[in-house]
Amino acid sequence: MKPYQQIAIDECGEPLVPIPPEHFAFETPHAYQKLGAPYQNSKADSPFYLRQGVVDSLLSAKMQLQQNYPNWQILIFDAYRPVEVQQFMVDYTFNQIAVAQGCEFPVSEDKRQVIIEHVYQFWAVPSMDLATPPPHSTGAALDVTLVDENQRQIDMGSAIDEISERSYPDYYANSDEPQKQEYHRRRQILREAMVAAGFQRHPNEWWHFSLGDQMWAWLTNQNNSGSQVVARYGRY
Repeated sequence: MKPYQQIAIDECGEPLVPIPPEHFAFETPHAYQKLGAPYQNSKADSPFYLRQGVVDSLLSAKMQLQQNYPNWQILIFDAYRPVEVQQFMVDYTFNQIAVAQGCEFPVSEDKRQVIIEHVYQFWAVPSMDLATPPPHSTGAALDVTLVDENQRQIDMGSAIDEISERSYPDYYANSDEPQKQEYHRRRQILREAMVAAGFQRHPNEWWHFSLGDQMWAWLTNQNNSGSQVVARYGRY
């Protein structure tokens, strides 16, 4: 169990709603759908859904960004993710790492344990327990980046979902190289817009933000010595 999963959930009952397409850019075709991820039994007809309150805050993040960068947009890479899709992507990532390491299948148990621990540094456990939902399965978490006035993705120094230390938000923070300093500056631009709208950023992923789920509550409480908050969004 990860520390954030100990946070209590007081489900507020907000519905999932589509992210308004006129306000954001989108990763299309969707990366996981291209791989064959099982969305067909989902409660939403696409991955681009969030809880109503999260959508409202995302619109605020857009306004925050465009105060300083009026022609930039937030690109939605992924949002709502059923647990079945979470399991599919965990399995897919496990297999990709195993192949890259030259493992024979079936993977031996000791090697399997090493790989799965690596996978779970970046992917949440696809738990069916209502007390420990994967963040994306609550409709309160999303993966985002930025695009410029020509709808080109802004280079952040690593790809979304990259399983490496380069994905850590502050990986380039202390670099002396100008290009790497620029990567960090761009990550900070994204973070500042999202945090100003109430989101929290995943400790290991520059692209993952959430609002109202267990991870958000846990990160909020880390920075708050006063009253502690609980999650308001559970598994949807």
